[in-house]
Amino acid sequence: MKSFLLLFIISLSVLTGQEKGIVTGKVIDKLTREPLPGVNISVIDTDLGAATAIDGKFRIENLAFGTYRIRASFVGYNPVVVTDIVVTSAKEIYLEFELVESSIELDGITVTSDYFELDPSEISSIAKFNYEEIRRAPGGFEDVIRALSIVPGVGQASAGRNDLVVRGGAPSENLFLVDGLVIPNINHFGSQGATGGPLSYVNLDFVKSTSFSTGGFSAIYGDKLSSVLTIDLRDGRNDRFGGKGTISASQFGLNLEGPIGEKGSFIISARRSYLDFIFDAAGFNFVPEYWDGLAKFDYNLNAKNKLSFLFIGAFDRVKFNNETAEDIYDNSRILGTNQNQYVAGLSYRHLFDKGFYTISLARNFVDYNSFQKDTLLQPFFTNKSIEAENSLKADLVYKLYSTAELNIGASAKLIEFEADILLPFYETTFGDTLLVNSFNDKKTFYKYDFYAQYSDVFFHRLRLSAGIRGDYFNAIDEGFNFSPRFSLSYQLTHTTNINFSTGIYHQSPSYVWLAAIEKNNELKMVKVNQFVLGVEQMINDDLRFKAEAFYKDYNNYPASKLRTYLVLANTGAGFAGSDDNFASFGLEPLISGGSGTAKGVELSLQKKSSAVPLYGLVSLTLSRTNFTSLDGVSRSGTYYQKVIANLSGGYIFNEKWEASFKFRFATGAPYTPFNSDGTQSVSKYNSERFEAYHTLDLRVDRRWNFEGWSLITYIDVQNIYNRKNQTSIRWNKRENKVDDESSIGLLPSIGVSIEW
Repeated sequence: MKSFLLLFIISLSVLTGQEKGIVTGKVIDKLTREPLPGVNISVIDTDLGAATAIDGKFRIENLAFGTYRIRASFVGYNPVVVTDIVVTSAKEIYLEFELVESSIELDGITVTSDYFELDPSEISSIAKFNYEEIRRAPGGFEDVIRALSIVPGVGQASAGRNDLVVRGGAPSENLFLVDGLVIPNINHFGSQGATGGPLSYVNLDFVKSTSFSTGGFSAIYGDKLSSVLTIDLRDGRNDRFGGKGTISASQFGLNLEGPIGEKGSFIISARRSYLDFIFDAAGFNFVPEYWDGLAKFDYNLNAKNKLSFLFIGAFDRVKFNNETAEDIYDNSRILGTNQNQYVAGLSYRHLFDKGFYTISLARNFVDYNSFQKDTLLQPFFTNKSIEAENSLKADLVYKLYSTAELNIGASAKLIEFEADILLPFYETTFGDTLLVNSFNDKKTFYKYDFYAQYSDVFFHRLRLSAGIRGDYFNAIDEGFNFSPRFSLSYQLTHTTNINFSTGIYHQSPSYVWLAAIEKNNELKMVKVNQFVLGVEQMINDDLRFKAEAFYKDYNNYPASKLRTYLVLANTGAGFAGSDDNFASFGLEPLISGGSGTAKGVELSLQKKSSAVPLYGLVSLTLSRTNFTSLDGVSRSGTYYQKVIANLSGGYIFNEKWEASFKFRFATGAPYTPFNSDGTQSVSKYNSERFEAYHTLDLRVDRRWNFEGWSLITYIDVQNIYNRKNQTSIRWNKRENKVDDESSIGLLPSIGVSIEW
């Protein structure tokens, strides 16, 4: 076997082609989307480059295979450097530069962003990542969400899931947009009413870039409190038909893409998990299976008008192998969930002299089928729910003059909600009795919103962004709320900024919280007053230091009238069910009486890959989160981790080899201990803490280039020193003791991708 592997590697080395690669692309004005002719495009540290034509397009040939940085510069605009451009034999690389007019000058020095792109309307707490930065993240399964765990202020409720906890917020407080379309949850096996799950179903291969805001975001975004993740997908290839086949740590898939005539392109992908085959063969009693698919079509009607269609779907199933009494007991403690979900949207964009507008029509659909059975295989909880959102959205970006931008927009949603829930009688571990029994309901809701956001530069060094937002939800009595927001950035020197953001943020209650009890329509929108103050220092063009302090004041959080110690801000992570006494579903009388605060300090140092092909991010978060329930007691939030530290980075040795690592440390989250009889006491709610969590992940990538196609292989080892991090506790009724639930220890995986 060893001889065969050695022969295979030698053969690949001999067959590797020596052809050159090609980079093409386009340069546009970020605000107006108009093409920019005459822009200088240079491949850094080489003599190669090009200038854009009248349509803003460029083409650079004869690039040796490898990783490059390409710079776009134009008089009157801030130059931009795009890093981690991997040129291979498989296809032409397409880049799209979005340049912003220069607006800040200090003593004749033009302030530029270069490696760290500026966004006119978003000032504080922004992290941007391109495709390659996400793909190579160790321990990330090439998942967009998992790659964000290194960003300051971001905690993970569980190592095996994508339940993001951003600056003390609940996992339900995160907003996802893909190509401008809002998606309630982009994870397989998602939690109803929240935004987490084990794995994202957005195919990373088609992601062009991401922008992640952890607070202080503008009025453009609404109905969420803590974060905004925008994912921009690339267009399909327009030179020829191509594709990619992948086998990764948990799934295999096939991508296809190519041109549609001379004006359009398409991308299509389908992926399937193979964990069910492995789990079945290994005799596991709990077997997950999932599929996902993505289709995107773009067509340029002419130079001013473009049509786009996007479909993303996920299909999740679980199977229980109840072969033994032990299997049956273990499965009785698990909430199984079968789900079908998709988003489909049609967008139209029109460019005019000083801006553009976009109109989109979309539908989000999620079909939940959750169930939990007892040891006699009889269901004691079932939940068959449908949540469908049909939305019409319009956005306008208008360039008032060289330094000023106006964003306005509005949307309307028609929501179809159905729920058929059975919970005949359930006594919680705290001694409370849930008396929902069963209900079957079908409702129609409406949501409307509008926003206006103004951005400008004053006195050559002061950036301002101010906006107002209005949101209406007809399912609750006080359904309309205003959300003013304001941000400032002052340029002390050409390398130092001071940033400040403040604003009011509102989020409507989850649909399922309104279903069981009719009086729950008296709930209000959750309200947060946010304040963010920070300093940003450019040490070098490729090295940035940031320090930010944040304060969040929560009001009107739904709290249980039955369980007076419970605020729903402490729910939403994991797979719910009996392990958290069905708290996240809100199947009880609720009142907007919960309050809380989250405050902290974040430090980060980020280096982009440059002349020294070393990249990395170091971040440290010190924070405090408390919530007060109806009993008037202020307690630590369930997801509160006092210290979160991350160290990640990598080195590109040459066009073939790259290595990276990620180390994460976090103090233990609070939990409620069990008494000797398996009950829990309110007096001890969130009174103890798990041990500190820490883990080290390593990854090595190897690239192979052949004539017309390329191969990428990698080895990814998670938790390399086999740390058994405790993540939760549960009571074992059979043995009358506490079971400590720990994360998976050492987990090696390999991946293979063939692209042509």
